[in-house]
Formats: sequence, C-alpha cells, structure tokens
Amino acid sequence: MTQLPTVRMYMDKWVHTLTPDTDIHSGVAMLLSRHITGAPVVDEDQRVVGILTEKDCLRLLTMGDHSGELEGLVAEYMTTDVTTVPPEMDIYFAAGVFLNHHFRRLPVVEDGKLIGAITRFDILRAIRIQLP
Repeated sequence: MTQLPTVRMYMDKWVHTLTPDTDIHSGVAMLLSRHITGAPVVDEDQRVVGILTEKDCLRLLTMGDHSGELEGLVAEYMTTDVTTVPPEMDIYFAAGVFLNHHFRRLPVVEDGKLIGAITRFDILRAIRIQLP
C-alpha cells in the first residue's frame, strides 16, 4: 500500500506571522508588502492564538470616522476561532476542509506549535502531481 500524500509534503514551512500586540497598521503593511491574504497570530511559544486576514483588516475602514484616525492592535481585529490542521493529515482531507470553509490558508500545527501553513494554491500543486 502506498502512503497518501500529506499536508507536510505540500505546506509552506516558512510562514510570516504576527503577534497579538502588533500595531494593526504594521499588520496590514506586512500583509501588503508580502502579498499575502492572511497571517497566523502567535504567542511567544509559537502557539496559534488567531489569524489576521484581509477580511479582518477591512473592518478598519468600517470602524473609522473618515478622518484617518484608525488604530489598535492585531488582537482587536484578528479572528480567534482558527481552524488548524496537523502535518500528517492527508491532502485529500485538507482539500475537503477548504471546500467546506471560506479559508484561503490553514495554519499547520504540531505539538501545539505552528510549523507551517497550507494554502489553496498548495493543494493545486498536489493536484498537478496527481494528474496523469
């Protein structure tokens, strides 16, 4: 029996992260400068405590008074109900998670700590390899 391809085989091992006490403007700037749609928010032990996505950042505009005085910390805007996946999850199950949720990326957690992330694009790479 052959081993099913796993998340570990396709995940990004180097992930841009934020901390809850990062200024929200710095968080937005990081997403823009890295051309990414979201980043895990981790504590000092690399445990995922949230995720800041482009959708979370849109709330900055809806909360402002049009004077440009928008401020706060990443902790005030991040999503705290984060779905994570283990690195040994098979890629087919991970694809199902993406199909059943609106997420563009999933943090990969092992022993409670962030070790990477897998995106929809990474899943596409797995499809390419699986095709004849």
